[in-house]
Amino acid sequence: MGINRTAKGIVLVPCLLLGAAFLAAAVWGDEAAAANQRLALILGCALMGGGLLAQWIPEAAPERDQPAPKD
Repeated sequence: MGINRTAKGIVLVPCLLLGAAFLAAAVWGDEAAAANQRLALILGCALMGGGLLAQWIPEAAPERDQPAPKD
């Protein structure tokens, strides 16, 4: 069983959503969270990058049914 488009979407959507949430937390964080701003930027970029890179994994060619051998 190869990688298909549905599996890529299942990886892409959560990665983009979580990555955007971390980036937003880094941008709009208050002074108390300033110490974690760099970590939020790194996690946000890593998640978004990982989700987008998962889309570049090549898909396997569709499997074709083999005819049953005749006796």
